[in-house]
Amino acid sequence: MISKVWLISLISTLVLSGCMSHSSSSTSGSTEFAEDFPKQGVSLSYEVLRADLLDGKTNQPFEVRNGGFGSAMTAHPSIRHQFYALTDRGPNANYSGDYGKGKTFPVADYTPRIGLFEVSEGAQITQLKSILLKRPDGQLISGLPNTSALGGTGETPYHANGLPVLMDDSKPYNAQTNPIKLDDYGLDGEGLVALKDGTFWVSDEYGPHMVHYDANGVEIGRINAFKMDSRNTFNLPAVFQHRRANRGMEGLAITPDEQTLVGIMQSTMRNPDKSAQKGDLTRIVTVNLQTGKTEQYLYRQEKNENSNSEIAALTQTQFLVIERDGSFLLGGPKKANPKAQKQVYRIDLSSATPLSSVALSNSVTRDESHGLLIDGLTLEQYAQQRGWAALAAEGIKPVSKTLVVDMVKEVAYPHDKMEGLWIIDHHHLGVLNDDDFATWSTKGKLEQKYLNGNTVDSNQLYIINAELLLE
Repeated sequence: MISKVWLISLISTLVLSGCMSHSSSSTSGSTEFAEDFPKQGVSLSYEVLRADLLDGKTNQPFEVRNGGFGSAMTAHPSIRHQFYALTDRGPNANYSGDYGKGKTFPVADYTPRIGLFEVSEGAQITQLKSILLKRPDGQLISGLPNTSALGGTGETPYHANGLPVLMDDSKPYNAQTNPIKLDDYGLDGEGLVALKDGTFWVSDEYGPHMVHYDANGVEIGRINAFKMDSRNTFNLPAVFQHRRANRGMEGLAITPDEQTLVGIMQSTMRNPDKSAQKGDLTRIVTVNLQTGKTEQYLYRQEKNENSNSEIAALTQTQFLVIERDGSFLLGGPKKANPKAQKQVYRIDLSSATPLSSVALSNSVTRDESHGLLIDGLTLEQYAQQRGWAALAAEGIKPVSKTLVVDMVKEVAYPHDKMEGLWIIDHHHLGVLNDDDFATWSTKGKLEQKYLNGNTVDSNQLYIINAELLLE
């Protein structure tokens, strides 16, 4: 819980800085809708994508729902009671078939999209618009994996019937003339920013990529860690090529002056390899949109292999970050876990060590691919093997973090994923879960995703009144 002093200090800082995020500086609309919002949240609407598949547990038909708008969330730049939300690559689940390990895509032609939603008094949520994401030439993108040259990790896409997704599904597989279908424009979107000019930035779990889209969803720019990618405007440091599969750039924010993108990786990267990925060190990267200059900072998670699912700007250096685990408080596809973690932290980049400022020496060096090394170890390895105190002794400190809200304590948060964060104003936060299109899988078999045995998971919006956080 936070104190009154902390809250007053935060509000004073935001007002004096003149650097509040888009939502808080907005004057359009009111926040009356937030005052009486139900504590248990309100579900977003959905459409059924298909209902002909048989549940792997019950052998009865189940619904694949769209839904799916919980991968990221951000304020409308000028209208307080509206927000944008993002889908990921579409319904999918782990699957191993004749063509190797990969994912089953029950709606393989699904196009990732941005939804515009409005919240009105009486806790009514209306979807106003759906913006399908497109290539620079206007063709719809897919959610299928990228090729290995752009970070693909060898995931084979399969249809729900176990057949591979091919360039032409009407013909048999042929490695040369009809290969497995991959998409270098394919996006597994997880972070979203809406700018005042009507454009969007999206970050994803594949490359990871940061992609700039116009108001109609057409790509107009791209940033990633692959220097050979001719689509790029700027490049991320090469170390981000070592993202852990399905745990890429999960959160994206922009500073209030709209000059700097700020991305956060979901979990510890495979840097230099898989043995390093089970730690508690994640990376934050900033990109100056005028110069392309990047900077990196470290974030220390509460426990190994946690997930940082969202980041949202308060000021130029202060942000809110979601940190969560993957468990269910009340049960569901997994057993109930009374210690489930779904929390929002306030962080300050100015309290952390910019990695570019670390002085080099005989023991501290830089590698083009793996970044800063200490005694030949990557930072991921060093923290895992020697601890954060040893990093501090080398002059490397993570961002400071202060707990803002524990969603388990506040609302008995029942979902496994907490991935959307909407700063409404000084006193209200919106939180949105990812419902996975109401699907789950057990041992590769698709099924309905239930919470606590009988409630189908859905995108659920929660609005937290800051007054509830006062002691």
